[in-house]
Amino acid sequence: MELDDLLEALNAGRTIAGDSPLHEVMHRVSQEALRITGELNGGYQEPARVRELLARLTGRPVDESVTLFPPFNSDFGKNIILGKRIFINSGCKVQDQGGVTIGDDTLIGHNVVIATLNHDLAPSRRADVHPAPVTIGRNVWIGSNATILPGVHIGDDAVVAAASVVTKDVPAGAVVVGSPARVVRTATD
Repeated sequence: MELDDLLEALNAGRTIAGDSPLHEVMHRVSQEALRITGELNGGYQEPARVRELLARLTGRPVDESVTLFPPFNSDFGKNIILGKRIFINSGCKVQDQGGVTIGDDTLIGHNVVIATLNHDLAPSRRADVHPAPVTIGRNVWIGSNATILPGVHIGDDAVVAAASVVTKDVPAGAVVVGSPARVVRTATD
């Protein structure tokens, strides 16, 4: 089993059994992600070097318009897709095995957590993981310390208030607040 096999299973939403060869691949890839993020977070890096390390982490080119302020943590890295003109502030943590897509012109505040895996509820299968992608649309603003849970889609132009816990989809243009996050208004010009 290789990374492509794992990504195919994850992106199809298949459960990855804790005792499976795919789970072993996931752990191997995680070690690479930890090495890269360790280098990224180990001291000051010029913006171009930050993008270079981010490209190594994701295995994809990163547009020169993307800005990331370390520290940044990802325990996988290979299932992150970044648009253009994205700003990610310091302290963000991304668990991307299930897939994370971030649209153009999105702003992500300090210490945001994006999770794409759940563990099985059955005690005997607790090591099994259930992937579900997070999709963040275009021109989204996610406030500091927000948490985005597996399977959530955030629509274009939406705002997630600081410290919110997003458990379900956010409509385009909506402003959500709280835990669990709920729509409180619409963002308009």
